[in-house]
Amino acid sequence: MRGPGVFEGLARLRPDLMVMAFVTDIVPQSILACPRLGTIQYHPSLLPRHRGGSAINWAIISGETKTGLTIFWPDTGIDTGPILLQREVDITPDDTLGSLYFGKLFPTGVQALLEAVTLVREGKAPRILQDESQATYEKRCEESDAIVDWSQPVSRVYNLIRGSNPQPGATTYRSGQKLKLYDAQKREGVPGGVPGEVVTVGEQGFEVAAPGGLILVKRVQPQGSDKMSAAEYVRSAGLKVGEKLSGKFTPQAGGGKRAQC
Repeated sequence: MRGPGVFEGLARLRPDLMVMAFVTDIVPQSILACPRLGTIQYHPSLLPRHRGGSAINWAIISGETKTGLTIFWPDTGIDTGPILLQREVDITPDDTLGSLYFGKLFPTGVQALLEAVTLVREGKAPRILQDESQATYEKRCEESDAIVDWSQPVSRVYNLIRGSNPQPGATTYRSGQKLKLYDAQKREGVPGGVPGEVVTVGEQGFEVAAPGGLILVKRVQPQGSDKMSAAEYVRSAGLKVGEKLSGKFTPQAGGGKRAQC
């Protein structure tokens, strides 16, 4: 968007309206203003909450039960422009980043964009200023933000896992090796072992203790391998009841290199 000739190339098209979604860079004002009717953008949160590039991740990780999408008029800030319309969706207790986006925010967003374009074409599209007193911003959710702390309450651990599934994946360590966790279930109020202890292994996967319950891990990605079912991992890696998973890298006996995060 900032390269030489971009504005000139866009201007030659004489666009009526530009529609953007999941923009990861600040678009120059000259580009935004080039179309005759301006530019509108999709963002997967109820602005001004959860500005930034990982809005869906953080809404789930934070344990929220509702989110939504916003169609807005972008400016040179990060998701700060006036709001055109919004749509709210529920975050169910077992929603993941993937299910929330593909099952709700994507299809609802397509319909919302069609409605927004119609409003713009008819000259009825509002420009509602965002309430800065309610604004929140979070950085992009990266692997270093999704390391499991098994001493946290089981609900918080579960929110981190599902809010990081499928990207960036929640990370734990077993015997100095990185293990990413994806599909999982939460069992609250079930007696378990000490935090991080593997308490069962079986055909569904393996259960790990956290304060207030257990996490049943069903899909994983071992360091250097592809994703696989947790049951397959149990068989191939020899995971045993009583082993401890950790949120910190601990070198294996005899040394070893630090895992790359």
